[in-house]
Amino acid sequence: MSNHIHLIVQSKEGKLSDLIRDFKKFTSKNILEAIQTEPESRKDWMLHLFKNAIESHSRNKNYQFWQYGNHAEEIYTLHFMWDKLNYIHLNPIRAGIVEKAQHYIYSSASNYVNGQGLLEVELADNPIIDVTKKNEFWKYNNYDE
Repeated sequence: MSNHIHLIVQSKEGKLSDLIRDFKKFTSKNILEAIQTEPESRKDWMLHLFKNAIESHSRNKNYQFWQYGNHAEEIYTLHFMWDKLNYIHLNPIRAGIVEKAQHYIYSSASNYVNGQGLLEVELADNPIIDVTKKNEFWKYNNYDE
């Protein structure tokens, strides 16, 4: 998605807040560096937006890339995990970006449908699917292709 990210992650040490903090720090540093050093027609506009974002938060000195906070939800059941995964995969369809989830390059849907994607992901086991009904993911992804 162009303005947010959804992740299903697990921390080996059980410190999800540390993992999210480190992810945000690493990605913002690298993305900002790429914007500043690579040819980018929107460079000045983007840097201006990121500069203005620090006015409401004094923690960062130059630029604010990520919003403060997150909406983490702990996953306790397999059913809840698959609900979240399907929600994530259907997000680009609801936004009108693609017609099928696996066509969105930045989604793990293609990993599930085609066995590969832009990034290597660890696939979740044991999908919760009512085999008597075509659920939303099946309907939107037409596995017969």
